[in-house]
Amino acid sequence: MNANVLVLNQDYQPLSICSIQRSMKLIFLDKAELLHDHPTKKLRTTRQQYDYPSVIRLRSYIRIPYSKVVLTRRNIMRRDGFKCQYCGKKSNLTIDHVLPKSRGGKDTWENLTTACDKCNVKKGNRTPKEALMPLRSEPYRPVPITFFRDFNGGVQEPWKPYLYMT
Repeated sequence: MNANVLVLNQDYQPLSICSIQRSMKLIFLDKAELLHDHPTKKLRTTRQQYDYPSVIRLRSYIRIPYSKVVLTRRNIMRRDGFKCQYCGKKSNLTIDHVLPKSRGGKDTWENLTTACDKCNVKKGNRTPKEALMPLRSEPYRPVPITFFRDFNGGVQEPWKPYLYMT
């Protein structure tokens, strides 16, 4: 019983991911309803069996303030898939300013990218265009929903419609 369950708000917006135990508690207390279950798995007691939840929806709306992903070194690496955005290498990673700080580059989502130490030194105090080192993907500000897919190694198939991944 160490699987994860996607928790949706009353309006079907993804809120969080919780444990099977927590999701069953919400269902039994009638605070949530089961939307999707694992077809081959069941939770059994000595007298009954229950569906094994995968996606639940809260019965009452939970108001959450607009949340945004915090700009941290770890989150930049997560966004870039822990790969150098110049050569694709996965070791000795650093953070690189696309437009160098000495030339007015800021610490923003759109100006920071992951680079291996060799590419970072090779690029130096130049832009990727000047260094003839094109980026594999343009840096962008992630939305919180995109970080759900990285939770615990992937996304279950029933979660995809709710995470706008279909």
